[in-house]
Amino acid sequence: MSRFLRLGVNIDHVATVRNARGGAHPDPVRAALLAIQAGADGITAHLREDRRHIIDRDIERLMAEIDRPLNFEMAATDEMLAIALRHTPHAACLVPEKRTEVTTEGGLNAVGAFDFLTRPIGALNDAGIRVSLFIDPEPAQLDAAKALGAPVVELHTGAYCDAEDPTERARELSRIVRAAAHAEEIGLECHAGHGLTYETVGSVAAIGTIVELNIGHFLVGEAIFGGLADAIRRMRAAMDAACP
Repeated sequence: MSRFLRLGVNIDHVATVRNARGGAHPDPVRAALLAIQAGADGITAHLREDRRHIIDRDIERLMAEIDRPLNFEMAATDEMLAIALRHTPHAACLVPEKRTEVTTEGGLNAVGAFDFLTRPIGALNDAGIRVSLFIDPEPAQLDAAKALGAPVVELHTGAYCDAEDPTERARELSRIVRAAAHAEEIGLECHAGHGLTYETVGSVAAIGTIVELNIGHFLVGEAIFGGLADAIRRMRAAMDAACP
């Protein structure tokens, strides 16, 4: 029997389209509900400092209106910590955040920011919020996540997905495979995401120690051409076909 690999759908860029013009449409919460109907096991939303896509009201509505786990992506700031503690989502994924970046450019430096991360991770854990750290697939980063008390890591797959040279892509995939194995060895639950497409998802989905993928931008882009539900079902099928 094939293992079951969870799919978290990130709805940030539905909100990006809404915010480009203002108003209420398209509604990211409606997208979340549709994603769940199409097979999403959870919903991810990143509330940025500048509110460039998801806004506070979206988080309030997601907590009230969806019946699947909400993965609240956040920078480790006092403002975002207070919001997370107020809403107590199922999970909080700590990510690096730069005002000038177009999208998240790499993993959180859990090694370099160890002392800084201690307090927010402790507070989230104490509140019963499942903490994950979005990190590059490097053993030292996983070891730091474990030492910080985060039960989950999400491996940044962007370098793998962006690699155009087959040799480079194979090298990046090997990093992910080794990191996922190391996560299991030290007792961390391992997720992965960033930049995954129909063409790149299979090799990551096939890694037996990864239990969840989080995918957003690509699915929202594909939704323009064939609808969100169809895009999610096709991704779900690609993931299932790759699972050992």
